[in-house]
Amino acid sequence: MGNNITAILPRNEFEAINVDEYGYCNPSICKNKVNSYVQFRIKEIYDDNRIILSRKNVQKDALKWIENELEPGMVVKGIVKNMRKFGAFIEIGGGVVGLLHIEDISVSRIKSPEERFKVGQKINVMIKSIDRENDKIFLSYKELLGNWEDNVKDFQEKTVVEGTVKESDKFKNGIFIELKPNLVGLAEYKEGLEYGQKVQVYIKKIIKDKKKIKLLII
Repeated sequence: MGNNITAILPRNEFEAINVDEYGYCNPSICKNKVNSYVQFRIKEIYDDNRIILSRKNVQKDALKWIENELEPGMVVKGIVKNMRKFGAFIEIGGGVVGLLHIEDISVSRIKSPEERFKVGQKINVMIKSIDRENDKIFLSYKELLGNWEDNVKDFQEKTVVEGTVKESDKFKNGIFIELKPNLVGLAEYKEGLEYGQKVQVYIKKIIKDKKKIKLLII
Protein backbone atom coordinates (compact mmCIF):
# COMPACT_ATOMS: atom_id res chain seq x y z
CA MET A 1 0.00 0.00 0.00
CA GLY A 2 2.99 2.33 0.40
CA ASN A 3 4.66 3.74 3.55
CA ASN A 4 5.59 0.14 4.44
CA ILE A 5 1.97 -0.64 5.35
CA THR A 6 0.91 -4.21 4.69
CA ALA A 7 -2.69 -5.22 4.22
CA ILE A 8 -4.61 -8.40 3.44
CA LEU A 9 -6.48 -8.94 0.19
CA PRO A 10 -8.64 -12.06 0.74
CA ARG A 11 -9.04 -14.36 -2.22
CA ASN A 12 -12.80 -13.89 -2.29
CA GLU A 13 -12.31 -10.10 -2.49
CA PHE A 14 -9.89 -10.24 -5.39
CA GLU A 15 -12.07 -10.24 -8.49
CA ALA A 16 -15.58 -9.35 -9.49
CA ILE A 17 -14.52 -10.19 -13.04
CA ASN A 18 -13.01 -13.52 -14.13
CA VAL A 19 -14.15 -15.52 -11.10
CA ASP A 20 -15.12 -19.16 -10.76
CA GLU A 21 -18.61 -20.52 -10.06
CA TYR A 22 -18.14 -19.98 -6.31
CA GLY A 23 -17.16 -16.32 -6.68
CA TYR A 24 -13.43 -16.86 -6.15
CA CYS A 25 -10.60 -15.61 -8.32
CA ASN A 26 -9.20 -18.21 -10.67
CA PRO A 27 -5.76 -19.15 -9.21
CA SER A 28 -3.98 -18.55 -12.51
CA ILE A 29 -5.45 -15.03 -12.71
CA CYS A 30 -4.40 -14.25 -9.13
CA LYS A 31 -0.90 -15.52 -9.85
CA ASN A 32 -0.62 -13.23 -12.87
CA LYS A 33 -1.34 -10.22 -10.62
CA VAL A 34 1.74 -10.81 -8.41
CA ASN A 35 4.02 -7.72 -8.38
CA SER A 36 1.42 -5.78 -10.40
CA TYR A 37 -0.12 -2.50 -9.28
CA VAL A 38 -3.87 -2.85 -8.79
CA GLN A 39 -6.64 -0.63 -7.48
CA PHE A 40 -8.41 -1.66 -4.28
CA ARG A 41 -10.63 -0.28 -1.55
CA ILE A 42 -10.17 -0.55 2.21
CA LYS A 43 -12.99 -2.76 3.41
CA GLU A 44 -12.24 -3.08 7.13
CA ILE A 45 -9.68 -1.94 9.72
CA TYR A 46 -9.47 -4.00 12.91
CA ASP A 47 -8.28 -2.96 16.36
CA ASP A 48 -5.12 -5.04 15.96
CA ASN A 49 -4.22 -2.86 12.92
CA ARG A 50 -5.14 -5.53 10.41
CA ILE A 51 -6.38 -3.96 7.19
CA ILE A 52 -8.66 -5.87 4.84
CA LEU A 53 -8.82 -4.79 1.23
CA SER A 54 -11.25 -5.43 -1.60
CA ARG A 55 -10.52 -5.25 -5.30
CA LYS A 56 -13.92 -6.73 -6.05
CA ASN A 57 -15.69 -3.59 -4.80
CA VAL A 58 -13.57 -1.42 -7.11
CA GLN A 59 -14.51 -3.61 -10.03
CA LYS A 60 -18.19 -3.49 -9.15
CA ASP A 61 -17.99 0.30 -9.24
CA ALA A 62 -16.25 0.08 -12.62
CA LEU A 63 -18.99 -2.16 -13.98
CA LYS A 64 -21.65 0.31 -12.79
CA TRP A 65 -19.70 3.12 -14.47
CA ILE A 66 -19.73 1.19 -17.74
CA GLU A 67 -23.42 0.41 -17.46
CA ASN A 68 -24.59 3.90 -16.49
CA GLU A 69 -22.07 6.44 -17.77
CA LEU A 70 -19.72 5.07 -20.42
CA GLU A 71 -20.72 6.06 -23.95
CA PRO A 72 -19.17 5.84 -27.44
CA GLY A 73 -17.01 8.86 -28.22
CA MET A 74 -15.78 9.32 -24.66
CA VAL A 75 -12.00 9.54 -24.13
CA VAL A 76 -10.70 7.62 -21.12
CA LYS A 77 -7.33 6.74 -19.62
CA GLY A 78 -6.08 3.21 -19.99
CA ILE A 79 -3.13 0.89 -19.47
CA VAL A 80 -1.85 -1.57 -22.09
CA LYS A 81 -2.27 -4.99 -20.47
CA ASN A 82 -1.60 -7.39 -23.31
CA MET A 83 -0.98 -7.47 -27.04
CA ARG A 84 -1.80 -9.89 -29.82
CA LYS A 85 -1.31 -9.76 -33.58
CA PHE A 86 -4.88 -8.50 -34.05
CA GLY A 87 -4.81 -5.76 -31.40
CA ALA A 88 -4.12 -4.63 -27.84
CA PHE A 89 -6.09 -5.18 -24.66
CA ILE A 90 -6.43 -1.97 -22.67
CA GLU A 91 -7.60 -1.82 -19.04
CA ILE A 92 -9.76 1.28 -18.62
CA GLY A 93 -10.40 0.93 -14.88
CA GLY A 94 -11.07 -1.58 -12.13
CA GLY A 95 -9.99 -4.58 -14.18
CA VAL A 96 -12.36 -3.73 -17.05
CA VAL A 97 -10.59 -4.37 -20.35
CA GLY A 98 -11.44 -3.21 -23.86
CA LEU A 99 -10.08 -4.33 -27.21
CA LEU A 100 -8.17 -1.93 -29.44
CA HIS A 101 -8.16 -3.52 -32.90
CA ILE A 102 -4.97 -3.06 -34.89
CA GLU A 103 -6.79 -1.09 -37.62
CA ASP A 104 -7.94 1.41 -34.99
CA ILE A 105 -4.43 2.21 -33.75
CA SER A 106 -3.40 4.49 -36.60
CA VAL A 107 -4.27 5.47 -40.15
CA SER A 108 -0.88 4.16 -41.20
CA ARG A 109 -1.15 0.37 -41.35
CA ILE A 110 1.03 -1.62 -38.97
CA LYS A 111 1.78 -5.32 -38.63
CA SER A 112 1.72 -5.49 -34.84
CA PRO A 113 0.53 -3.30 -31.94
CA GLU A 114 4.06 -3.59 -30.53
CA GLU A 115 5.12 -1.07 -33.17
CA ARG A 116 3.20 1.55 -31.17
CA PHE A 117 2.87 0.39 -27.57
CA LYS A 118 4.54 -1.44 -24.69
CA VAL A 119 2.81 -3.50 -22.01
CA GLY A 120 2.24 -1.26 -18.98
CA GLN A 121 2.16 1.93 -21.06
CA LYS A 122 -0.48 4.49 -20.09
CA ILE A 123 -2.48 5.85 -23.01
CA ASN A 124 -5.71 7.69 -23.73
CA VAL A 125 -8.25 5.81 -25.82
CA MET A 126 -11.64 6.62 -27.29
CA ILE A 127 -14.65 4.40 -26.67
CA LYS A 128 -15.57 3.19 -30.17
CA SER A 129 -18.52 0.96 -29.27
CA ILE A 130 -20.01 -0.99 -26.36
CA ASP A 131 -21.63 -4.41 -26.70
CA ARG A 132 -23.58 -4.46 -23.45
CA GLU A 133 -25.22 -7.82 -24.17
CA ASN A 134 -21.86 -9.58 -24.41
CA ASP A 135 -19.96 -7.24 -22.04
CA LYS A 136 -17.45 -6.19 -24.67
CA ILE A 137 -15.87 -2.78 -25.18
CA PHE A 138 -14.14 -1.75 -28.39
CA LEU A 139 -11.65 1.11 -28.39
CA SER A 140 -9.93 3.40 -30.86
CA TYR A 141 -6.68 5.35 -30.70
CA LYS A 142 -6.20 6.87 -34.15
CA GLU A 143 -8.85 9.57 -33.60
CA LEU A 144 -6.62 11.05 -30.89
CA LEU A 145 -3.67 11.49 -33.27
CA GLY A 146 -5.24 14.28 -35.30
CA ASN A 147 -6.78 14.22 -38.77
CA TRP A 148 -4.98 14.57 -42.11
CA GLU A 149 -5.23 18.37 -42.11
CA ASP A 150 -3.82 18.61 -38.58
CA ASN A 151 -0.81 16.42 -39.36
CA VAL A 152 0.08 17.80 -42.79
CA LYS A 153 0.59 21.29 -41.29
CA ASP A 154 4.03 20.15 -40.08
CA PHE A 155 5.25 19.48 -43.64
CA GLN A 156 6.04 21.63 -46.66
CA GLU A 157 6.65 20.92 -50.31
CA LYS A 158 10.26 20.79 -51.59
CA THR A 159 11.66 19.77 -48.21
CA VAL A 160 13.45 16.61 -47.06
CA VAL A 161 12.09 14.69 -44.06
CA GLU A 162 12.46 11.27 -42.48
CA GLY A 163 9.82 8.61 -42.99
CA THR A 164 9.22 4.94 -42.32
CA VAL A 165 8.75 2.36 -45.06
CA LYS A 166 5.37 0.63 -44.88
CA GLU A 167 3.59 -1.34 -47.57
CA SER A 168 4.90 -1.52 -51.10
CA ASP A 169 2.83 -2.18 -54.18
CA LYS A 170 4.76 -3.18 -57.30
CA PHE A 171 1.60 -3.20 -59.41
CA LYS A 172 1.02 0.48 -58.67
CA ASN A 173 4.76 1.07 -58.73
CA GLY A 174 4.76 2.72 -55.32
CA ILE A 175 5.76 2.45 -51.67
CA PHE A 176 3.78 3.94 -48.81
CA ILE A 177 5.92 6.01 -46.45
CA GLU A 178 4.70 6.91 -42.97
CA LEU A 179 5.52 10.50 -42.05
CA LYS A 180 3.42 10.42 -38.86
CA PRO A 181 1.11 7.70 -37.47
CA ASN A 182 -1.87 9.39 -39.11
CA LEU A 183 -0.10 10.66 -42.22
CA VAL A 184 1.16 8.56 -45.13
CA GLY A 185 2.62 9.53 -48.49
CA LEU A 186 3.28 7.57 -51.66
CA ALA A 187 6.73 7.32 -53.22
CA GLU A 188 7.89 5.69 -56.44
CA TYR A 189 8.85 2.05 -55.97
CA LYS A 190 12.47 1.38 -55.10
CA GLU A 191 14.17 -2.01 -54.72
CA GLY A 192 15.93 -3.10 -51.54
CA LEU A 193 13.75 -1.36 -48.98
CA GLU A 194 12.26 -3.26 -46.02
CA TYR A 195 9.16 -2.71 -43.90
CA GLY A 196 9.98 -0.46 -40.92
CA GLN A 197 13.14 0.96 -42.48
CA LYS A 198 13.83 4.67 -41.94
CA VAL A 199 14.40 6.66 -45.11
CA GLN A 200 14.89 10.24 -46.20
CA VAL A 201 12.20 11.47 -48.57
CA TYR A 202 11.72 14.59 -50.64
CA ILE A 203 8.19 16.03 -50.56
CA LYS A 204 7.31 16.63 -54.22
CA LYS A 205 3.67 17.61 -53.87
CA ILE A 206 0.99 18.03 -51.18
CA ILE A 207 -2.45 17.72 -52.75
CA LYS A 208 -4.77 19.00 -50.04
CA ASP A 209 -8.08 18.55 -51.83
CA LYS A 210 -7.33 14.85 -52.39
CA LYS A 211 -5.45 14.36 -49.13
CA LYS A 212 -2.43 12.93 -50.90
CA ILE A 213 1.31 13.44 -50.59
CA LYS A 214 3.75 12.57 -53.38
CA LEU A 215 7.25 11.66 -52.23
CA LEU A 216 10.64 10.81 -53.65
CA ILE A 217 12.96 8.47 -51.75
CA ILE A 218 16.46 9.92 -51.65
